[in-house]
Amino acid sequence: MSCPRILIAGGGIGGLAAALALRRAGFEPRVFEQAARLQPVGAGIQMSPNATRALLQLGCGEHLRAAAVAPESLEVRSWNTGRRIFSTPLGERCLQEYGAPYYHVHRADLHAVLLKALGQEPLHLSARCTGFVEEDGGVRVDFADGSSQWADLLIGADGIHSAVRTAAFGPERPRFSGYAAFRAVLPAERIQGLRLQRNLTSWWGPGRHFMHYFISGGRQLNCVAVVPAKTWPLESWSAQGTSSEFLSEFQGWHPAVLEMIRATEQVFKWALYDREPLPRWSRGHVTLLGDAAHPMLPFQAQGGAQAIEDAVVLAGCLSRSAGRPREALEEYERLRKPRTSRIQGVSRGSAELFHLARPVQVLRRNTQLRLTHRFRPGRLAHRMDWLYAHDALAEASAAAREESTHERH
Repeated sequence: MSCPRILIAGGGIGGLAAALALRRAGFEPRVFEQAARLQPVGAGIQMSPNATRALLQLGCGEHLRAAAVAPESLEVRSWNTGRRIFSTPLGERCLQEYGAPYYHVHRADLHAVLLKALGQEPLHLSARCTGFVEEDGGVRVDFADGSSQWADLLIGADGIHSAVRTAAFGPERPRFSGYAAFRAVLPAERIQGLRLQRNLTSWWGPGRHFMHYFISGGRQLNCVAVVPAKTWPLESWSAQGTSSEFLSEFQGWHPAVLEMIRATEQVFKWALYDREPLPRWSRGHVTLLGDAAHPMLPFQAQGGAQAIEDAVVLAGCLSRSAGRPREALEEYERLRKPRTSRIQGVSRGSAELFHLARPVQVLRRNTQLRLTHRFRPGRLAHRMDWLYAHDALAEASAAAREESTHERH
């Protein structure tokens, strides 16, 4: 049987990871990206061990290691005093306990790593997917310039505003979280007087928080801050903000936080939305991946990580059932939906925990965490085992063995 023709809408992290996973599984996918040239958003991204494990399996380890920063620990500090609330080790502990590193990476660097492993040949630019029509046992994929392509399978990796999702399931209403975020990337030398450690540091204050970590091999500092917002209709990563606007949201905070904000030049802001988990991701010979399937709030730093997990599992399912794409997509959903839905829910819960505003609530939270850190540090260190220890490829392989055993009996 000839190799099925697989088209991927979207050339972001999820789309490229899917193409790479499919290529390594023996397929020849083609990626259609709406941008005329690749300019990934200028921001950092966290790659927890569940994601870096998959990237290592995809052959990206060497180039990823060269571009990334491995934080030594996660530390949470009080917004005005700087007093540590708690910390948990990352670094060596992630390697020893999860078998994969925790990395901070510039999105452009991660994109470049994936593209280097994949090669330019499967990538088609200036090709914005507008929808699809199922026909002749496959899919006709339509583009904004009036052209179309035929495929045996279409993967919608076209982000939170997915045209593939809309075409498959109709329009839906995003849920505004009540929060908006500022982000900025600044040269590390601008804040070298602060002598910041290579940690993932989060400052918790009344109703808001400020996070920073190094990227680009330590040459840049990525800052993300979340503030309450009653209404902010623009769900975009590229809306411009200003340093003065950013600074006004953090008056009275610790001098180190204020110095980092003053050191910024280009500031972006975006409203934080998510969606309810979809009942289904697939229709016929069409499926969704990453933010198109399960957009989530950023408070577990799992958006990109879950897209990469999706990619390796989907490739595994298709490699076993290439001649039965509907069955492969059903298995993909069965394996992935429970986990991504759980992470969507946990991310919502974290939004509440991070942004408590009433003094009595803040005191109770901080005291409990400090006591746990002092007397039961292992409890904090292992609270993320369910997330970081996950091996998506192994899960897919185990499902295949289970299916094979069931068929023999």
